[in-house]
Amino acid sequence: MVFLSGCTPPTTRKTTEDLANSHGWWDSNVVYWFSLMLDKFAEWFGGEYGLAILLLVIIVRTIILPLMIKQYKSTKAMQKLQPQMKEIREKHKDDTRKQQEEMMKLYQEHQVNPLAGCFPLIIQMPIFIALYRAITVNANVYEHTFLWLQLGKPDKYYILPIIAALTTFVQSKMMQSQQPQQMAAMKGLMLIFPVLIFVMALSFPAALPLYWIYSNIYTITQNYFMYGRKAEPQGNGKEAIADEKGRSNRKVGGGSGKKKPRHSRGK
Repeated sequence: MVFLSGCTPPTTRKTTEDLANSHGWWDSNVVYWFSLMLDKFAEWFGGEYGLAILLLVIIVRTIILPLMIKQYKSTKAMQKLQPQMKEIREKHKDDTRKQQEEMMKLYQEHQVNPLAGCFPLIIQMPIFIALYRAITVNANVYEHTFLWLQLGKPDKYYILPIIAALTTFVQSKMMQSQQPQQMAAMKGLMLIFPVLIFVMALSFPAALPLYWIYSNIYTITQNYFMYGRKAEPQGNGKEAIADEKGRSNRKVGGGSGKKKPRHSRGK
């Protein structure tokens, strides 16, 4: 959010028509359409911009859902290769070049792209920057009252910042449990991020924390269905039981599960 607020132009409240006639290419050709959608959705909900923001978040996140599914598959594929990657690192720990060559061979063999997880984020950035800009610049959103909130001013009861921080924390914990190895190095950042969201939400217009909350809830629900449920065993379960019995027999019998008869030698 700091990055987004840093790369957008200074906020001047505008109507959607003003955006269409703006001299800036970004505002007139991209932000305009997001602002127009907010106005149209608000009309559908009787002028409620709080619900218009919710619908816009749902639509945008659903459009990019295939990218998130692709990222999920890439993450799972990389997790399966972790034992082999660890073995390569240990085997060629003194030869970085050989290590990289073996890693590339492993990726090609299993048709895995280690950078595939970055593509959804790169594609999402322009969308979210435009959505962020549309919410902050739209004069109708700024003047609207939704529930106890005036969307153009910070929440004076601090309820929205608390909810935004809590949902961010839950989302961070889910990511940590889904990708423990990748997130281990970012553990401190994952704990600081909800605090950062809370501090920013104290001073930002209420429309932005509301957008974060909607987006976080969508992400939490999405991650639950993609990562949270354990895979059901295939078949009727008999195969798993038979396999478990076989393992037990091998442990008792010292290998194959069956003791070979000992033939006595004749004198």
